[in-house]
Amino acid sequence: MNNSNGMTSQQTPKHQNKKPSAIILAINLFIIFILLSSYKTNPSIEIRSDLKKYYDAYQVEGSFCLYDPVADKYVLYNPDQFEKEFSPASTFKICNSLIGLETGVIADENFVIPWDSLERQNPNWNADHDLKTAFKNSTVWYYQELARRVGKTQMKTWLEKVKYGNADTTGGIDQFWLTGDLRITPKQQIDFIKRLHDNDLPFSQRSMDIVKDIMIVSDTLGTVIRAKTGWSIQGNQDVGWYVGYIEQNQQVYYFANCIQSTDPNNKDFGRARIEIFDQAIEALKILKK
Repeated sequence: MNNSNGMTSQQTPKHQNKKPSAIILAINLFIIFILLSSYKTNPSIEIRSDLKKYYDAYQVEGSFCLYDPVADKYVLYNPDQFEKEFSPASTFKICNSLIGLETGVIADENFVIPWDSLERQNPNWNADHDLKTAFKNSTVWYYQELARRVGKTQMKTWLEKVKYGNADTTGGIDQFWLTGDLRITPKQQIDFIKRLHDNDLPFSQRSMDIVKDIMIVSDTLGTVIRAKTGWSIQGNQDVGWYVGYIEQNQQVYYFANCIQSTDPNNKDFGRARIEIFDQAIEALKILKK
């Protein structure tokens, strides 16, 4: 049977058999774009064995890690420790401060907790402290009281939400980051600090901005260093940290220096954490003068 335009009912106009090539091309290009944007290469790694002399000078073992996000490169000394777990010690004060602020346990950087009048070995601790001074002086009792006020349940929930190290709070609500079982690797320290800088942690912008401000240890000639030290005893060794990030001319570098010593009489251990960092940064020619 012919229809009115002369075609049989079994025929179809040729143009109806053509695929919409422009639409298919657009879809394919979109898929390629999504695949390319989601594809990430592994960061490159530069091993700097020459940094060993700085650790030897202080008679400590340890490792150094610096991450350059522009080059997407890790600079490592002693890469065997890059993913080795250590107690975070007082570097946990960064996370502890964020949790205290976010839960409302402390209102802001000026929140004072009165000294309990117990004399402690560090004379700087024997006074009332607010968040700023407690962070600067690494006042252990202030952060222990902060953690007690946060409480076990909230603390555990936040550590898991943040994905901080192994998120283990066993060992006591006021001891888990000191003598308890909380552990973190240099790689995880870098990741946590980077997420803080990038505002990519599950905290309010206000909480993160306050903590970034109290982390400033130097701000000179356009170069800002935000960092925190840590020192604890893990097994038969002292573990020391210096972690943070450097901002300079729109460039950011993230770092983690971790040192260890089994010599309880190593009088240089405390200053070694920062001085080795300073020497490593100078050797890497990171800071522009």
